[in-house]
Amino acid sequence: MGADSYTLLSKINSPSDLKKLKETELIPLCEELRKYIIEITSTNPGHLGASLGVIELTVAIHYVFDTPDDKLVWDVGHQAYAHKILTGRREAFVNNRKYNGISGFPKMSESEYDSFGVGHASTSISSVLGMAVASQLDNNKERNHIAVIGDGAMTGGMAFEGLNHASTTNANILVVLNDNGMAINENVGALSKYLIRLSTSHTYNQFKNKIWNILSYRNRTRARSTVQQIQNAIKGSILKSSNLFESLGFRYFGPIDGHDVISMVRYLQDIKKIKGAKLLHCLTVKGKGLKQAETDQTLYHAPGVFDKKTGEIISIPSCPDTIETYQKVFGETICELANKNEKIIGVTPAMASGCSLDIMMKKIPRRTFDVGIAEQHAVTFSAGMAANGYIPFCNIYSSFLQRSYDQIIHDVALQKLHVIFCIDRAGLVGEDGPTHHGVYDLAYLRCIPDLIIASPLNEMELRNMMYTAVHTPLPFAIRYPRGKGTKNGWKNKPFTSMPIGKGTVLTQGDENTAILSIGHIGNNVLKAIQSIEKKHNKKVSAYDMRFLKPLDEELLHSICSRYKHIITIENGTIIGGLGSAVADFITQHAYSCSLEKMGIPDRFIQQGSIEELHNESNINISHIIDTILKYL
Repeated sequence: MGADSYTLLSKINSPSDLKKLKETELIPLCEELRKYIIEITSTNPGHLGASLGVIELTVAIHYVFDTPDDKLVWDVGHQAYAHKILTGRREAFVNNRKYNGISGFPKMSESEYDSFGVGHASTSISSVLGMAVASQLDNNKERNHIAVIGDGAMTGGMAFEGLNHASTTNANILVVLNDNGMAINENVGALSKYLIRLSTSHTYNQFKNKIWNILSYRNRTRARSTVQQIQNAIKGSILKSSNLFESLGFRYFGPIDGHDVISMVRYLQDIKKIKGAKLLHCLTVKGKGLKQAETDQTLYHAPGVFDKKTGEIISIPSCPDTIETYQKVFGETICELANKNEKIIGVTPAMASGCSLDIMMKKIPRRTFDVGIAEQHAVTFSAGMAANGYIPFCNIYSSFLQRSYDQIIHDVALQKLHVIFCIDRAGLVGEDGPTHHGVYDLAYLRCIPDLIIASPLNEMELRNMMYTAVHTPLPFAIRYPRGKGTKNGWKNKPFTSMPIGKGTVLTQGDENTAILSIGHIGNNVLKAIQSIEKKHNKKVSAYDMRFLKPLDEELLHSICSRYKHIITIENGTIIGGLGSAVADFITQHAYSCSLEKMGIPDRFIQQGSIEELHNESNINISHIIDTILKYL
């Protein structure tokens, strides 16, 4: 079913078209918009639940405010599908997250309505505040600046840094708090409990809503001001404490029903007239409108392919079920290790189900911690535990680990604390695109002293690297990709300690060319070599370096003195990783062998399937074959 079959939605090519509708028409428009998102994402998977939860909120914002002149920023970006559809990308939405299609997240180069590119959490308030202050400097007093934050993003420290600064600037900003109690998993921490207390204080909310609505509809400005003063006076006694947001200098409104689009419009119309820092607290349901998504909000955050009518997820196996994901291997291995060592701790910043730490949460909850979307805190929290003799496994996605770089250096490595970083989603990750590709960790970690950096070729190596890290009292980083491994039979095998900084021979060939790889990408090398042996009857040497730091210098001396040509390959940026380390070694020791580096080129790689992106980056099997054949 195409967009033209939607009576109202087919007429909306921009927010100016939306403004032509009557308020009462917004209700069926929301129903069509929700149905359209479900229809498209059922066959072209994406972030479903968060976007379904903000349909009415999105429509109301674009109906009331004058975007793109008024600046609108969506935190994280998981919530922005309705926004994209209403801002001229309705037809393009069928190619959402596809190679050469539109991005799954707001992106400045894609549309003037995307005021700021997002993909990581907790950035909306700071960026909108910067825009608002810029408008002040430009003497533009009429422009509005709206940040929609939610889906767990308010737990990030950066959000509070923005809130803390905002009231001192007198900037005209509106923070819309989309309170659905969920990130990918259920929200954690005191803030979540505080928001629940705000939303369930019936006495205060009933009093405020009745009085405010009556007066706002009659536009009694002076009376409203008086009631606002009375409201503020009694608020503390009813809630038994001051309002957090008002104590930070924000005018607080809500909580209100985020799925009542007409009420949302009227609230926003009133709030739009008030200058300064405001916060509108909206209660929404993640996955609203699809029963299964409302019931299992974690699974339907990004459910994959599903039946648009029943909501039932359609399983599409990509390889044999007997091959586990690296995430499952991590989750089960940490439990096995923790059962043997009571000092082992699991830590993650709101990615428990994604990284499979939820397995340990169920089995050993007392020693497992989800700290919310707070990567910096996760690292230093882990450092604090390590300083008291515990062995924390701090599991963070590669692209999110970037946010805690100072903490890795200052709080862990500088103090040589025994924190084990399990770096999930390393390498190109596919349809999530450049905000989520984990291609920089090898480069940005390699320069840190006293940090061991390893990457497994397969599941057994991940298992043994985790075991080795427990028995190596130094900071230890293990990076691995999202998805399936390669081997069966890893489970319940005895642990084997791996020599630190030692690589291994994968295949032995002639003395012309050697391939050096690190991590799972080495399996592409093995397949390429098998193809060359079969088609060209030539044997090629390949080595799995295993450790980027410390490098196996003994092995490198042997390779550089033996082979004429060396090729390095890594699923990471070509600048700063394994190739750069080998180049430094060759230069330092004046070897005459040639070197070709294969890896992620020096540009941001957009979204697409893993196969498409490997092909674009020239690290696919066919390009490895072509590169090797150049030297044979």
